[in-house]
Formats: sequence, structure tokens, C-alpha cells
Amino acid sequence: MSAHDQLLVVIDPVARRNDGESVRIAKDVLCAGAEAKICLPDSPEEFSRALARRGARRPVVIGDDRALLRTVTLLHRERELADGPLSFVPIGAPGSLEVAHALGVPQNAVAAARAVLDGTVRRLDLLVDDSDGVVLGDLSIPAARGPAAAPAPPSVWGTCRSLVRTLVRPAPGQVAIRTHRLRVEADGVLLSDVNAPVEGVTVRSLAGTAEITVHPPAAPAFHATAHTLTVSGPDFRYRADTVVSGPVRRRTWTVRAQAWGLTLPKDAEAYG
Repeated sequence: MSAHDQLLVVIDPVARRNDGESVRIAKDVLCAGAEAKICLPDSPEEFSRALARRGARRPVVIGDDRALLRTVTLLHRERELADGPLSFVPIGAPGSLEVAHALGVPQNAVAAARAVLDGTVRRLDLLVDDSDGVVLGDLSIPAARGPAAAPAPPSVWGTCRSLVRTLVRPAPGQVAIRTHRLRVEADGVLLSDVNAPVEGVTVRSLAGTAEITVHPPAAPAFHATAHTLTVSGPDFRYRADTVVSGPVRRRTWTVRAQAWGLTLPKDAEAYG
């Protein structure tokens, strides 16, 4: 990347609040290597307006997975993903950067900022659903159950109930497995119907197709590849990257091969 290139650096407010020092260092690296306009949006609306006014500048987002997903979603819905590559500098807790790292973005903010300046553009697939939602990494249907609530303080009665539960607890082989009645179709081919409950379905785009894994409750998982996946059944939620959506009764996802460009180190490896 030449020193004359122009960047629009959009810094997510969560990153500024949580790790202002890393933000400052990444910003200094970018400004030292290119002409950069810095934007500090305080709301999703300001974030959207900053991207819309980027002109010829190449967008660079500093933040976590949610900021990256928000950016790709906005550019997709404005039909501007193909206009030019996106660059990303990850700043956040390790658990909030799993999608970016899986795509090949360096874990270190300084290394990621340097990749913005001298990296190469990699074309990546995108899963797009029929409500114009996007998936960069993994899709889980239905969404995994949320974290358990914090336990209540111990009490005498609570201790007694725990003892009773321990005494009557079923053997491991008798523990119930939660299943879901879903109809799963890949390119119009039926993989599973509502009369054969499943534990869930996981999906990832790879090399222009969707890799689909269906998890039956009492049999090995089976796999399929397709360009379009349709799931229907009783109300279900699904997790796309970091976002849980629904409930819905039907949703279709389509793979768009090499739909967007992300600037990565020249030796980066990623899926998609």
C-alpha cells in the first residue's frame, strides 16, 4: 500500500471504552503509514453515516466481531460490498474476536494495523439469508442455549434439595437429549424432516459452497454441501456469528462466493 492511499478509520465506541490505549497505538500505526481520516461514532446511526460518507477512502474498522459484522451488513444492504476491500483491526476481549481471527486477521492490533498498510486483499464467501442478514463465519440452528443463571446463595433447604437430586439422578445414559423438529433442505434435497428430530444443524461457507452438518440425537452426524439451505419448522432461533436471531418458522441461506474483500497479511490463512 502506498503512503498516498487514503483511509477512513472508524473506531467503534466499545473499543474506545474498553481499551483506549490499544486504539491509540493502532491509530498511530495507521496514520504513520497513510493519510487517514479518523471517525469516532457514538451510536450505530453515526457509524452508518460515517461509512456512507467515506467517498474514495478505504474503510478501516477498529473494534470487535460485532463491529466487523455490523460493517459488512451495512455495506451488503447498501449493495456496496463489491466497491472495494474492507480492513479491520481487532480490539476487544479474546472471546469477542473469534470470527475475525478465524478469517485470518492477526490477533495483535499492531500486526493487524500493519497488515492494513501492506497486506493483500482476500476474497471471502458470504452466507446471506432471505431477510438480508449475513453470516461471516459459523451458523448454528437452533441457537445454542444461553449461559446459565448465576447460582443462588447456599441455604439449608437448598443443600437438602441438592442431596435429593443427587440420590435420584438418572444414570448418564438416561440423561435426556434436547431435540428439535426441523425440516432441512439443501439445494431442494431433503436432508431431514420434522418426523426425525435433530439436535441441531451447523453451517459454514467454504470454497463457494455451504458445508452443512446435521446432528441426529442417536446417530453420527452427516454432512452435505449446497449453495442454498432452507430450514423450517416450529419457531426456532439461530446464531449467526455472534448474533442470535428469531424466532422464525422458515429461513433460507444462500452462499455468495467471493462476495467481499478483506485485507489480510500476505501469508494469512482463513476459511471462506
